[in-house]
Amino acid sequence: MLNEPRIYIQVQSTYVESQSQPEQQRFVFAYTISIRNLGHFPVQLISRYWRITNSDGHKTEVQGEGVVGQQPLIPPGAEYRYSSGTVLETPLGTMEGHYEMLDQDGRPFRTAIPVFRLAIPTLIN
Repeated sequence: MLNEPRIYIQVQSTYVESQSQPEQQRFVFAYTISIRNLGHFPVQLISRYWRITNSDGHKTEVQGEGVVGQQPLIPPGAEYRYSSGTVLETPLGTMEGHYEMLDQDGRPFRTAIPVFRLAIPTLIN
């Protein structure tokens, strides 16, 4: 349909060695997310949900309003980009989740955030 929201999510993650302390099982990762509105109407990001899994299988759920303190309105054809981070107890893990958004009529819809990997560079082959 012409007025269906179409959102494209792209994620880039990096290991932050300067803030990590491997000897204390503290591995810090930064990620940048690009949210592109491919639809014909503006959308607003209202909240987020994350499931963070470390390589031991321990899962943490995080949810809250907006992203980095904002609830951005994304016009058609535009992209919203932000950076954030997380801390794992292992050198490898994954993140995935979804955004709750509003369409141009204020109706809520959910956009999946595809799973992405968090890994220290020496583990990437």
